[in-house]
Amino acid sequence: MQTQQYYPLIQVEDVTLTAGFYKEHFGFQAMFESDWYVHLQSKADPGVNLAVLRYDHETIPVEAQGPSHGVILTFEVADAAWEHDRLVEANVPVVQDLRDEPHGQRHAIYRDPNGILVDIVTPIQPTEEFLAGYDPSVLPELLTN
Repeated sequence: MQTQQYYPLIQVEDVTLTAGFYKEHFGFQAMFESDWYVHLQSKADPGVNLAVLRYDHETIPVEAQGPSHGVILTFEVADAAWEHDRLVEANVPVVQDLRDEPHGQRHAIYRDPNGILVDIVTPIQPTEEFLAGYDPSVLPELLTN
């Protein structure tokens, strides 16, 4: 399979509210917009896309209709601490405060208007016990963070 583009699609009740949240807080712009579907693209990186779909739209098989749940959207950024300060200042609900993980991430988790979790991550050096789990090609990048 030769993928042309990849993007998560979240099913929500209020498409306009959700698209507005990602535009305001995460730097997205609408590439297509209707009352039932919005395709968002990062202003900073056109390869980063997110789709928002009304959860009961006819294009979704009936058995799959309903709001998305159990989804975590992860955005890797240069400075998770800076983003955390910005999002807290903007009153975005924090589910998990900023912390460093031994497997090599500094991150915090937020909640969008639908309850979908948004994980903002910056790679950091993992502890010795987790180094062996990494592909050697990514280690030089991790060890400089």
